[in-house]
Amino acid sequence: MNLILLGPPGAGKGTQAKNLTAEFHIPQISTGDILREAIRTGTELGQQVKPLMDAGRLVPDALVVGIVGERLDQPDCKNGFILDGFPRTIPQADALDEALAKLGKKLDAVVSLEVPGETLVERISGRRSCPADGSVFHVTQAPPARSGFCDKCSTGLIQREDDREDKVKARMVVYRSLTEPLKAHYAEQGLLRTVNGVGTPEGIYTEIKTAVAKGSRR
Repeated sequence: MNLILLGPPGAGKGTQAKNLTAEFHIPQISTGDILREAIRTGTELGQQVKPLMDAGRLVPDALVVGIVGERLDQPDCKNGFILDGFPRTIPQADALDEALAKLGKKLDAVVSLEVPGETLVERISGRRSCPADGSVFHVTQAPPARSGFCDKCSTGLIQREDDREDKVKARMVVYRSLTEPLKAHYAEQGLLRTVNGVGTPEGIYTEIKTAVAKGSRR
């Protein structure tokens, strides 16, 4: 099963990708996670993309496409994959088609999680992250046991720069102008499945599985 999870920042793509990974034993490929890890460890890639991500801007296609292409060629993608946060532009989608063709793979479905803008801002601006182990909490929806500190390692939690409300709104503008056109792009290919991204994680996951099963090419 080869899937793309499409949706604006805060739509719940990461949560649902992890659910799919656990059930179907296929890897979640999150370009955001890959890039944030590069920033955290101070790699050359991390130094290139940090100013862009801090400003809520997209990372250049050439960098992201290269990362994803290498990842899809890994052995754990043999039986499928879940792309979370990629592609984000039409050129990236075209480059993905080329990469998949070279690997003899094809997409089964593109799931678009639909969430109102005001809900997204509340979700993202309330997130708090652990700089030590990467754990993520939310001030109202999933608070830590001890306010301000990670449940796993007791490190003080931080608000990521790109999770601040002004940066969130900037990311929404970028998403609407560059990424939303992907819905029409994949609808034309018969791959798009839309799912309401508001509700319980369990209920949304059930809707995703139903949507994918109805339209799977396999």
